[in-house]
Amino acid sequence: MRVTVTEDSVLLREGLVRLLTEAGVQVVGQTGDAGDLLQLVEKVRPDVALLDIRLPPTHTDEGVRAACAIRGRRPEVGVLLLSQYVEAGSAVQVMARRARGFGYLLKDRVADVEELTGAIKRVGAGESVIDPMVVSRLLHRRRAGSALEELTPRERDVLALMAEGRSNEAIAEQLVVGGKTVETHVRNIFAKLGLEPSLTDHRRVLAVLSYLRG
Repeated sequence: MRVTVTEDSVLLREGLVRLLTEAGVQVVGQTGDAGDLLQLVEKVRPDVALLDIRLPPTHTDEGVRAACAIRGRRPEVGVLLLSQYVEAGSAVQVMARRARGFGYLLKDRVADVEELTGAIKRVGAGESVIDPMVVSRLLHRRRAGSALEELTPRERDVLALMAEGRSNEAIAEQLVVGGKTVETHVRNIFAKLGLEPSLTDHRRVLAVLSYLRG
């Protein structure tokens, strides 16, 4: 897996590069600027671009805009956004438009090398990854008459794992239940949310996020 790393904090960037390299991930380029990242992606054609949401010069949404530009120019390149805080709005809107090969993790996850490298591999393979904390924030956002309120606690658990990009088999293993039980929960979720089920996981995520982002 070939990855570029974009983070304006030199210390964090070097730490990420070292962690990934030691974990067997090939880091083919690094930068601290969103503008340089676009040139870097064109030059080295990575499998995944790992980047912070907040980058110079304004430290607001440069990373999100860079992610949009990368997906527009090089849709084959996966994008994994990192954020210090739960910023579900703009990142999730980008993902809801094109979920395949897109991920969003909080920086707290960086310390877990296995989780970070797993997310990179899944994004590089065209899957979707969303930090559980981001999913939780979306699921607990209250709206008048929201269909989400009709979901049972277990269905909410399943929906959260679906939105992380998990397959039915992975959900069953995570919740320690049978595969048929998960299938029943998924059918109920789609029915209650008025969404058509799909056999393709990233389309399931797309549908769920399109609903959740409101």
